[in-house]
Amino acid sequence: MIMQQGADEKIGSPQVWRAGEVIDAGKVAEVEHIIRSVGRQEVLTRFRRLTNGDVFEKAPGDPVTVADQATESALAQRLTALLPGSVVVAEEAVSTDRTVLGRLTGPQPVWIIDPIDGTENFISGNPRFSILVALARHGQVLASWTHAPALGTTATATAGGGAFVDGRRVQVAPAPRGLRHLDVVVPLPRWCTAADQAQIDGLAQHRVSLSYLDTSGLEYVELASGRRCAMVLNWENCWDHAAGLLLYQEAGGVCITADGSKFRLEGGNRLPFVAAPDLACATAVHATLAAG
Repeated sequence: MIMQQGADEKIGSPQVWRAGEVIDAGKVAEVEHIIRSVGRQEVLTRFRRLTNGDVFEKAPGDPVTVADQATESALAQRLTALLPGSVVVAEEAVSTDRTVLGRLTGPQPVWIIDPIDGTENFISGNPRFSILVALARHGQVLASWTHAPALGTTATATAGGGAFVDGRRVQVAPAPRGLRHLDVVVPLPRWCTAADQAQIDGLAQHRVSLSYLDTSGLEYVELASGRRCAMVLNWENCWDHAAGLLLYQEAGGVCITADGSKFRLEGGNRLPFVAAPDLACATAVHATLAAG
């Protein structure tokens, strides 16, 4: 059920939109059905069956597959048909035309799509990948879906309506006292600049428990479910974060950028940004990163 109050003010705009004003509970369920269907048809049929011609680079070190492209196209077509007047911001489309990002602040509801989050895992046959979809308006995320087709896991959230993983309502784990033994997920070293790595090394010196993420979408699910505690991220592509941010915030967590502001979908954020169970924990992690 979508609640008609308490809409998410954490991914903000001057006006607070309620999920039910744009998409009702029936359409939320229909979006999940569409994502599951496209996942079966376009992703699972190609999983561990890719040929050399199915994989290429859109930029050096940035692989994409025919499954990414087919999934993005199918989702864009079906979701805009479901919600007439809506538009799409999707990873592969932005890679060829960055002006598409301007739709994030326009008046139309916008579907933010990552057709396969964790493409490298998908290519290698690792089932840790997901389809990420979020619905936003005026920079505010109203609903989100994270579906891992090879794992059979689906997470959903609506602004003011809570966070759910496989139909079960979830809540973040409480933050421990102080940073000692805090469980923090961080980017792989190969995704970090020297400055990023110096900050993470400084965090490690406080004896936090460090883990390395391989895909942001599924890590947000872990955080929202209380199986992880905090996460540090050093990139801001909206399609990687929109779905997970709403899920995490609806589970009770917070997310702030390096200057203490809330994450903006349209970009221009001070990085890194931190997801944590409460503001005190997020602020402490940021302070330690800055000191590193």
